[in-house]
Amino acid sequence: MEWKGRRQSDNVEDRRGDATGGGFGRNPFGRNGGFSFPTGGGVGRRGGGLSIGTIIFLVVIYLIFKAMGIDLMQVLDGGMTGGSGYEQSQSEGTSTPADDEMTAFMRTVLAETEDTWQGIFQAQGRDYEEPTLVLFAEATRSACGFASAATGPFYCPGDHKVYLDTAFFRELESKFGASGDFAEAYVVAHEVGHHVQNLLGILPKFNEARQRMSEAEANKMSVRVELQADCFAGIWGKYTEQKGMLDAGDLEEALNAAQQIGDDTLQKRSQGYVVPESFNHGTSDQRMRWFKRGFDSGQLAACDTFSGPV
Repeated sequence: MEWKGRRQSDNVEDRRGDATGGGFGRNPFGRNGGFSFPTGGGVGRRGGGLSIGTIIFLVVIYLIFKAMGIDLMQVLDGGMTGGSGYEQSQSEGTSTPADDEMTAFMRTVLAETEDTWQGIFQAQGRDYEEPTLVLFAEATRSACGFASAATGPFYCPGDHKVYLDTAFFRELESKFGASGDFAEAYVVAHEVGHHVQNLLGILPKFNEARQRMSEAEANKMSVRVELQADCFAGIWGKYTEQKGMLDAGDLEEALNAAQQIGDDTLQKRSQGYVVPESFNHGTSDQRMRWFKRGFDSGQLAACDTFSGPV
């Protein structure tokens, strides 16, 4: 992917130097939570919740610090004000790697999504509100709650931000066999696709509707939402191709990534069998097809995953 030397977005918030990890909060993948990129953590897994043993351990640690006269909750809170505000807190001598190549790549990919969707929205007589990309290490907070590296990349409708622990890309390569810069760009473009859905009113309607759905029904609808985000990512890919940014093999990198993180492939890898009623992102075939549909057409109309079979 020919990305170097292109415009970089200013809408990136680098929290990788935050010593506190952002504090604790509710799980971002409840009924009104964020929309994540799957990490292969088992059937129906949506995020990185805390186990009972971990909670007990944290309570014991809290009581020990309390007995020593240290209010651990104030330390973890890191000076947060408001319901979902964030104030960066860094230890002395700790620097944020704002100038590393990964940051430059992420800024460039985000800028390209901005250009793509600005143009599409403008053609429809609409304004495109640019999202913020939050880079974090291990853990952070969002308007959707606490998130850890186990959560995987996700979009939070509550603050219009995409959250990404860049270590995920190492896992994408080593665990899923999906390497390449365009595969990484696909991950970002997919989450930005959720932001586009939010601006178009699709996510609010889905979040409202799934309050009344059973888990099985919500999973089926979630698959349609996720596949549309894949299709929107494909539209972005089409625009990058038209700009001459793609190298030979880039499209195959994205399609391979889509294949490797299909629900059926993840479940076969982790447990040896699949449970279709637990799918919430789509099968490998579905994810590849819808990304390719967006890539081939470059049109929003081609990404209607809510009419007919997927």
